[in-house]
This record gives sequence, C-alpha cells and structure tokens, in this order.
Amino acid sequence: MDNDLAVVYLSILVIVLTIAAVAVFRQIFKTRKVESSFAKLRKKLEKEKGTTQEYYELGSIYSEKKLYSQAIVLFQKALKTAEEEGEENIAPIYNGLGYIYFTQEQYDLAIRQYKEALKSKPDYVTGLNNLGHAYEKKKLTAQALQSYEEALKLAPNNPIAKRRAESLRRLVSA
Repeated sequence: MDNDLAVVYLSILVIVLTIAAVAVFRQIFKTRKVESSFAKLRKKLEKEKGTTQEYYELGSIYSEKKLYSQAIVLFQKALKTAEEEGEENIAPIYNGLGYIYFTQEQYDLAIRQYKEALKSKPDYVTGLNNLGHAYEKKKLTAQALQSYEEALKLAPNNPIAKRRAESLRRLVSA
C-alpha cells in the first residue's frame, strides 16, 4: 500500500515538473524570438529608413520593455511614414501611443490618441475599450460608459466592455 502511494506521489511530481519545464522553455523561446526581432529591426532602422510596420513593431517592443520615450519616438515615426506612404490602417499606432501615455498616467494625452485612433477607424473596439478605461481613470463615468456601450454595439460578446459597462451602470444607478 505504501509503495503504491509513493508511486502516485512521484507520478504527480514528475507531471508537475514536466509542465513547469514546458512552460519555462516556451517562455525562453518566446523571449528569444522577440529579442531577435528587436535586434534585427533596431539594426535595420539605424542604417536606413523603415516602413510603417517596422517602426510600429519596434515601438511595440520598446513599449513591452517599458522604454516609453523610445517607443513614443518610434510610433511618431510610424505615423509620419504612414502619412508618406498613404497607409490607412493607423488606428493601432495611435492606440499604441495612447497606451504609453495611459501607463504614464497622462490620461488627457491618452484620450487624445485613442480618439485619433477612432477617427481613423470608428469601429476599432480595442480603441473604444481603452478610451473607456482612460475616461474611468479621469472619473468621467458617463463618457466611459458611453465608450463601453459603443464597443458592445460593435462586439456584443466583448468581455471587457461587458464587465466594465455593468460595473459603471451600477455605479451610476447607485
């Protein structure tokens, strides 16, 4: 009986360790991929002018690394390049800028960027969610609720907008 219990415990331990090892290796490979991309893009953009997508990708990596001032510069270059190239899908770039300002608690600047994103793409659900969140941080409950409700019109199953809108409705009705 004791032998069987030891086998069960050891089996569970091996399974847990295997799952942990897989998770660690996946994270290592993901990090190496991002770092490789980061190095290639940085090296290329130091030598020559890049595309909108390249500036955006490098700006996103800097943003993930919490190097916000470098990310802002790259997103602004992405916007300038998009204008020169006639690129129409600029909403994610404005959204990225908004996110950076939001994380730095510069909510007015974040709101301005999210509105620019929505100006270029009115059905941009992520922009509506982010705009709502920025309004919440500014204690502008009515505007936040309106943003979330617009997001729900476009994506009725949006879990973020559903949860936040319900919470704000309770707050408003209380």
